[in-house]
Amino acid sequence: MADVLSKINCPDDVRKLSFAELEQLAAEIRQEIVRVVTRNGGHLGSNLGAVELTIALHYSFDLPKDCLIWDVGHQTYAHKLLTGRRERFDTLRRADGISGFPSHKESPFDPFTTGHSGTAISTALGVACGNALRNAGGKVIAVVGDGAIASGMPFEALNHAGSVHRNLLVILNDNEMSISTTVGALSAYLTHVRSAPEYLELKRDVVRLLDAMPVFGGQMKTVLDHVKDAVRASFAPGRVFEDLGFRYYGPVDGHSLQDLVTMIAHVKNLPGPILLHVITQKGRGHVAAQNHQHRMHSVGPEKVPAQQGENKPGWTTKFCEHLVDLAANDPKIVAITAAMPDVTAAFKQKFPDRHFDPGICEQHAVGLALGLASAGMKPIVPLYSTFLQRAYDQVFQELCLQEAPVVLAVDRAGLVGSDGPTHHGVFDIAYLRHLPEMTLMAPKDPTELRLMMEAALAWGRPCAIRFPRECVPDDFPESAPIELGKPEIIRRGDAGVILAYGCMVRRAMAAAELLARDGISVTVVNARFAKPLDDNTILDVIGNSPATLTVEDGALAGGFGSAVLELLCGRGVSTARVRRLGIPDRFIEHGHREELLQSLGLCPDGIAAAFKDLLRGNRQ
Repeated sequence: MADVLSKINCPDDVRKLSFAELEQLAAEIRQEIVRVVTRNGGHLGSNLGAVELTIALHYSFDLPKDCLIWDVGHQTYAHKLLTGRRERFDTLRRADGISGFPSHKESPFDPFTTGHSGTAISTALGVACGNALRNAGGKVIAVVGDGAIASGMPFEALNHAGSVHRNLLVILNDNEMSISTTVGALSAYLTHVRSAPEYLELKRDVVRLLDAMPVFGGQMKTVLDHVKDAVRASFAPGRVFEDLGFRYYGPVDGHSLQDLVTMIAHVKNLPGPILLHVITQKGRGHVAAQNHQHRMHSVGPEKVPAQQGENKPGWTTKFCEHLVDLAANDPKIVAITAAMPDVTAAFKQKFPDRHFDPGICEQHAVGLALGLASAGMKPIVPLYSTFLQRAYDQVFQELCLQEAPVVLAVDRAGLVGSDGPTHHGVFDIAYLRHLPEMTLMAPKDPTELRLMMEAALAWGRPCAIRFPRECVPDDFPESAPIELGKPEIIRRGDAGVILAYGCMVRRAMAAAELLARDGISVTVVNARFAKPLDDNTILDVIGNSPATLTVEDGALAGGFGSAVLELLCGRGVSTARVRRLGIPDRFIEHGHREELLQSLGLCPDGIAAAFKDLLRGNRQ
């Protein structure tokens, strides 16, 4: 059979295919996904598992007239291949290439830019309500994973949808995995649903019997519809969704195109909220991705099927090592994650009774930490910076307002690379710094990370320690003890000061070496803290310095540099000779982390150039 994928430029082309051609299309899409992800990196398992479902959706609906919203967007590679982006698929996740997530700037088939889980049902319900208000046509479909649907926002949306009764199709893509194995009572319930075929067969038999009964008149039809609904509710394994006001259908084999198309045709024109339960296999068609679903959820370039080690461990690995070591000597230390098992895997193995994973529920994770702290434990909560944003109110209410002794480990802080603007962790300094009682730290090297963890546990107050997604640098020759708010001067010079925060310290030191070659001797300060700042030390360091440059890999608006400026203004010190270097006030697109840092001047050459420009400007 001739190649099929090369002829697909839009969903209209999909609808022209026979079922035999659709099966071949699925096989070709899998080959293309593996080929590109092998080279570029990306989300492998989730996309391989959603191929037939994606084809069936494009075959069954009139996109983009119908609105298809993916939750979360890391399962949309097949969707991109079918919606006019096939020829650019080689550029996936590369700078100036197509995004690894839905992007409204990229295609009319992506109605929204999405990257976080749990949002699709709310948005889809809003679209459905808006369509009803303006008497507009079009179907609204939300595809939600079994991990995402167990988080808080989807339950709020399901509850609301069941009460307003708008036309909405929610497809539950159930592969028993989010990033890690799905946890919680709903996961156990879905497992029961999957393993209860006798109930499904009984329901089908009864409904077939009722369908075969002759109907005489509208009143009899209404009665029969009520009877069928009652039977469905009685025998449906999806009773929890029925009780929320949805009509439940499934489970259906998510890798049978015939079954998927048939079932979608059956439910797509039904009124009100519908939930279609689809069973898929993460990593389908790729042996390594099927056998190692957690490890192969997201892979780096050239790591398929084997995973190659890095020369140095990442910050996450070092954090986990320190966490295990500290917990071995302190039985009160507990760890809480939110479906991000890499961060706490070794801790869970060593101390399973002291490890808590509530799933994709960051708000609950932070609230849980307060309760554990009040019971005398010492909670450490590692969350990605961009995911911690989802728990902002809990950080305010449950941690800061209560002065709770909880340590937030803010992983993936700064630019994360190819996952793009939805995942860049650049806002945590700004959204945490203004909260009273909060302490913000960032280490320059692995040893300082451990010192900060020890200090945070000892202080008994809300603390956040941020670290990036990159390999750890070598340790500096020595680190001074951690004192609350105190920076560390690690190089002295008379031409000015570079005040660097966290992972920017190493780059600032490299920039100082470059400046020294041009006869410019600068002082380099390891800030250590974005809050509190030690006023006297910073004022003494900056003093009458001819130039001061602050450097951070976070948002400039409200960030570390802003804190320095606020300090100087508060003390009546001129800021005319101070400049800030960091993430500008715009969303940064995807690309390799070092490539992005270089484009923003957050590299040794860029820092050195910015300092020279500052010197020149001050001398004019």
